[in-house]
Amino acid sequence: MERENAITFKGGPLTLVGEPVSVGNAAPDFTAAANDLSPYKLSDDKGKVVVISAVPSLDTPVCDTQTRKFNEAAASLGDNVVIVTVSLDLPFAQARWCGAAGVEQVKTVSDYNGVDFGNRYGLLIKELHLLARAVLVVDQAGILQYSQLVSEVTDEPDYDAAIDAVKKLL
Repeated sequence: MERENAITFKGGPLTLVGEPVSVGNAAPDFTAAANDLSPYKLSDDKGKVVVISAVPSLDTPVCDTQTRKFNEAAASLGDNVVIVTVSLDLPFAQARWCGAAGVEQVKTVSDYNGVDFGNRYGLLIKELHLLARAVLVVDQAGILQYSQLVSEVTDEPDYDAAIDAVKKLL
């Protein structure tokens, strides 16, 4: 499935590929690569609240800011919350970025091998072969409770709304 003009990059329209997810439905399980190349599955964190922070690339200013802000928020959310940043950056680049940025509270996973996450969540940008910027919150039972697709790729998400959605589940 393709959704033309779903988002913009610097005002230019972009197409998203994949089936969009809906709040209230089961969050699709997906497989991505952890920084050590081991498989990460959303179902690995079932029983916890999971924040999925999708970004185009950690090596860009807005993605850097987004991941750092969620890393800071993680400290106050407790052990029952997992924050996962997913991008198409290679796992080695993600590990390097996390080390340089001092990000230790967020799991970074790469969707580079097959774009399973991007396709299952409808967040693959056809023209750029990157992920759209989005924040999703999945409850302890694996149900999507919050979804925020940022309409302009260069804009930051509404962090407060996402964190409020998490707190309502705790």
